Amino acid sequence: MKIIPEESFKTVHNEKPVNLYTLKNKNGLIAQITNYGAIIVSIFIPDKNGNFADIVQGYDTAKEYIMGNGPYMGAVCGRCANRIGGGKFILGDREYKLAVNNGPNHLHGGLIGFNKVLWDVVSSNNSSVEMQYLSRDGEEGYPGNLNVKVKYSLTDENELRIDYNASTDKSTVVNLTSHSYFNLAGEGSGPVYDHELMINARYFTPTDETNLPTGEILSVKGTPMDFTSPRKIGEGIDSDYIHIKYGAGYDHNWVLSHRCGTLGLAAIARDPKSGRIMEVYTTQPGLQLYTANWIDNERGKGGKIYGRRWAFCLETQHFPDAINKPHFPSVILNPGETYRHTCIYKFKAE
Repeated sequence: MKIIPEESFKTVHNEKPVNLYTLKNKNGLIAQITNYGAIIVSIFIPDKNGNFADIVQGYDTAKEYIMGNGPYMGAVCGRCANRIGGGKFILGDREYKLAVNNGPNHLHGGLIGFNKVLWDVVSSNNSSVEMQYLSRDGEEGYPGNLNVKVKYSLTDENELRIDYNASTDKSTVVNLTSHSYFNLAGEGSGPVYDHELMINARYFTPTDETNLPTGEILSVKGTPMDFTSPRKIGEGIDSDYIHIKYGAGYDHNWVLSHRCGTLGLAAIARDPKSGRIMEVYTTQPGLQLYTANWIDNERGKGGKIYGRRWAFCLETQHFPDAINKPHFPSVILNPGETYRHTCIYKFKAE
């Protein structure tokens, strides 16, 4: 097991130090987090024979994340993750205009979202690190000074727990998520078609040709979107189903079955070959499955060249474009309120 040396992340960004934090638990699991973009750099977990591997795609140095990382590998996305239609929304009596950086839409907070800023470390120890970032009023077009905290904890129950909270001095839009790319066979080991996936959802939000939700909520039954029982990711990924074609594979939001605000099971992924299993729990109402459809020839860790669909993302979040669709769960945060969101990735092998 070759972990990334912390020295490879010691650099300066905007006159502040970038660092890598290595978390460990009593079972030998390791998670590495950097304060640049609050990025999950590595997660090392064992297979059914006890052999450890890093299961997240990424890069070897801070400079590679700073100079590139167009795919948002491992980063916290915000102030509003996912898409906002037309890069605009109305809040109160004012229209706000944002960067249009994904076709005709706004994506993952804009040109310099939370994935491209340096977070201040509040506290750290062998098993956790907490960071904060103050997003100023008007940053990337969003209203309000937003104070955000994210805490990563690696527990002895083999969980990587992510706790987010945020507060604002003006009504604003908030939707935070982690954009880690997983391959349970080990990062850089090839396509994830054989990974088995269960998503605890009977409905999804279909999209148009720009990958923006239409506003409908459709049943997954009888479609390639049905992961209510475990099935291979590759089974429906090249389907003629129109919503699969729009996303060039899976890039969609599922409506989770648990009640929003309560911690519930969102998904279970399993690599049959290694026996590695990842369970995902969240307090959020939605889960975005993205199968790295637009990544190809991306130079990653150890000089590996990541190919198309060599990883998948399970992003716990609010529904895309919720600010423009009043019947979706609200992403509005008002002064005096606290945004809270917990996501847990739990690992085992059998």
